[in-house]
Amino acid sequence: MATVNAVVYEQFKREDGTYHVQIKVFHKDVRRFIETNQYVTDKQLDKNLKIRDKFIQKQLDDTLYGYRRTIGELGPRLDFFTCDDLKAYLSNKDEEVDFIKFCDEHIAEERKAGRGGSADNHRTVRNSLVDYFGRDNIAIIEINSAMLFRYDKWLRTERTMIRTNHLQKEVTTTEQGLKDGGIYPHMRDLRTLFNEACRKYNNKDLGIIRIKHYPFEVYKVGAPPRTRKRNITPEQLLTFMNCEVPPNSRAELAKELFIASFYLCGMNAVDFYNLDGYDTTAERLEYNRSKTEGVRDDNAFISIKIVDEARPFLEKYAGILKSRYTTHNGLDTALSKGMRQLRTITGIPEITFYWARHTFASIARNKCRISKDDIAEALNHVDGEHRVTDIYIEKDWSIVDNVQTAVIDYLRSLQSSQNEEQKQLRDAQTKYLHSMHCNPPLIRTGVL
Repeated sequence: MATVNAVVYEQFKREDGTYHVQIKVFHKDVRRFIETNQYVTDKQLDKNLKIRDKFIQKQLDDTLYGYRRTIGELGPRLDFFTCDDLKAYLSNKDEEVDFIKFCDEHIAEERKAGRGGSADNHRTVRNSLVDYFGRDNIAIIEINSAMLFRYDKWLRTERTMIRTNHLQKEVTTTEQGLKDGGIYPHMRDLRTLFNEACRKYNNKDLGIIRIKHYPFEVYKVGAPPRTRKRNITPEQLLTFMNCEVPPNSRAELAKELFIASFYLCGMNAVDFYNLDGYDTTAERLEYNRSKTEGVRDDNAFISIKIVDEARPFLEKYAGILKSRYTTHNGLDTALSKGMRQLRTITGIPEITFYWARHTFASIARNKCRISKDDIAEALNHVDGEHRVTDIYIEKDWSIVDNVQTAVIDYLRSLQSSQNEEQKQLRDAQTKYLHSMHCNPPLIRTGVL
């Protein structure tokens, strides 16, 4: 049977001469201590360090009565508690969960586990909630269905935010309201954080339910909205590849990494950032896709053939980007600004870095007639319906190679065709000018 008692030990004595009273929890031959808000002096203790102050003892007795009643209510379930579990349960049973504090702890765990992408997304949600409530301590009971509907409307409006930059200075920015395409992932990530909080603080097997409500039964996140086309035509791609950009500019960075991404089957910017270096003799580029590395049994490993067109960009950027940008978010910001410049230079509207991945997949399917399953392999996607089947099938990277080769061959053929058309046009112009020079037109003269 677990026991709880108020104790004062010599080790609890502070520099000012007072003792911090603790509640000793003893269970399964293990003892743990819960701090109280009571302090006593030598005059309030007997020679055995037992409390003789009746007022303090009365307050401690009330606390102990509540703990003992809670332990009694556990009944047979107490056998499943360790002493640490019991201490945590007694300490926090009636304490409201601070959702922001939980978010901070969860985000730190994600970063420690190498899930930086998820941590960044959840940090965005956490900061947004602080902006919405105007404070950084939010009881989880405040995250209810009525609040979610109001929060949804707030996210769609223009809002001002205050953030601390890398120089530890406050920066005020204005952000446009989210559209449906932005609302879905934001609320989905909030739901994920709420679910993780329930998983941490609730234990249905032991009847421990600290979070008693679930607002997402009323507020439905729904299915992701159908995204609009996010690819450019092969002709636009060639225009993009051949455009002139200022040297050593963000436009050059964005253009070259976009091209490298296309040639390497839609490689993400964060994966370029995470490359430690580049072996010029290597025939393949092997890495774990950061976006899904932490949630897949194979750690999202992929092996891509290094084609000649991609080598100059790997030599230029692999292992270098981390020295330029403190985090991959810094690279994302530079790419975003560079792509904005490229939209002006090329006249291609709306194009972003991620369109390289969509363009690769669209050409593979629509121009090269490659199956969607093989394109999914090249993009390093996993089909949930085939997850079990994939356990039995050895990876064959030649499937990815075939998709990559077909797309690049198509682009080379298109480039060659365009070059031939331009050559024929130049030849025709040259022939015409030559004929004009050899046979100048007759100029008739006469007297009126």
